Amino acid sequence: MDEITIPYHLATPTTVCVVGLLIILFYRKRLFSKNKLLWASVTVFLVLYLLIVGRATFDAIYYQWDLNRYDLDKDGMFGGIEITDQQYEAMRKLTSDTGRNFSFITGFVFALIISTAVYISGRVILKLKRQ
Repeated sequence: MDEITIPYHLATPTTVCVVGLLIILFYRKRLFSKNKLLWASVTVFLVLYLLIVGRATFDAIYYQWDLNRYDLDKDGMFGGIEITDQQYEAMRKLTSDTGRNFSFITGFVFALIISTAVYISGRVILKLKRQ
């Protein structure tokens, strides 16, 4: 097997979420003073998206590492004694998970729905408190 490669379609959104959360953390007083509900919803979105895509990134890297353990002669190919049931299962986990590879799309949709629900719920609660 090759060396462990970083799945950039998963690592890039993970990095963007971490940077976004750090920016919100550093500028929280300035951001949350004007529209607290909006920034709370943005924070919920970034945290959920980070959890979903970050976990998929971690799993992809772990499954590559796990499969590389079975390449005993480090030639990038599996042959002879290297092919076992455990190696087959590790190869299946790495190559057969389309959900992990599309998590940057499904995670975006899920996080957007939840953060929109948080925003709308907050607006409703604020409106009820004013009455």
